[in-house]
Amino acid sequence: MNALRGLVVIRSATLTIQPTLPTVTENNRLRLFSGSANVPLSQEVARYLGMDLGPMVRKRFADGEIYIQIQESIRGCDVYLIQPCCSPVNDHLMELLIMIDACRRASARQITAVLPYYGYARADRKTAGRESITAKLVANLMTEAGAGRILAMDLHSAQIQGYFDIPFDHVYGSPVLLEYLASKNLPDLVVVSPDVGGVARARAFAKKLDDAPLAIIDKRRQAHNVAEVFNVIGDVKGKTAVLVDDMIDTAGTICEGAKLLRKEGARQVYACATHPVFSPPAVERLSSGLFEEVIVTNTIPVPLDKQFSQLTVLSVANLVGETIWRIHEDSSVSSMFR
Repeated sequence: MNALRGLVVIRSATLTIQPTLPTVTENNRLRLFSGSANVPLSQEVARYLGMDLGPMVRKRFADGEIYIQIQESIRGCDVYLIQPCCSPVNDHLMELLIMIDACRRASARQITAVLPYYGYARADRKTAGRESITAKLVANLMTEAGAGRILAMDLHSAQIQGYFDIPFDHVYGSPVLLEYLASKNLPDLVVVSPDVGGVARARAFAKKLDDAPLAIIDKRRQAHNVAEVFNVIGDVKGKTAVLVDDMIDTAGTICEGAKLLRKEGARQVYACATHPVFSPPAVERLSSGLFEEVIVTNTIPVPLDKQFSQLTVLSVANLVGETIWRIHEDSSVSSMFR
């Protein structure tokens, strides 16, 4: 366990199945490369697999254009490119596309884009006239660039998998979050979905916590990043409420939910999310005393200026590494979550 600052910690997930490290080292067909979005996570994944990140030149021209060159032969290799599309989203997405193109032109046998965080996922359908479906656009861009497979974690909408005509592995950060919550032995637990759309996620989360009761917050969204909360469906009085979501962006939804849970008599409120997007003013809202703890994973790096005393960051490196190994060995990925 490595201390970040104050009470902020990064913890590694514990998985029951470990890769056979000598085999990974000896197998010269597996290559792992990292974009610039989350190098620490990529390094942890590489350590789990018992290998080094592949050498790569990454630089910018004077006008900001990105240049990528792979520094070793990858002809006939299975290449995994780790790059969450977090802020600055456009730069990191473009960098990933250039990495894919570079590997395709280097005659890689298969290219797997590993996206711990899939950017542009919130626009997954048309809700009004003349809107773009950016989740589909990003899928097209990666496929056309040359990706032969996608590995993503906790998509904002599960149907995004259907936007691809190439194999797609969708994994979840919940085992890491659940393991940590279980270790805390929280009394009178109730799992809360911050909106109706997240009920399936919260129900699956509650089932893994010894079939904990479920509550739902009835929410009406007035505009993007603006939410108005109305009422709680379910009993939270005197209980320890755990709000579960896929991401925390500006924290408006989850903080309004926490206020309502406190008003309805919840004794303690915890927040759990896989992706710490933390756009302003998220840090100010989350550190205002509404939560006993805010638990996230390191799919997106959390810089020092976005850390606060109630924050706990859990590592998903072992989970991502195990998934990469199973894909490479043609083993089951879904069995990891049963």
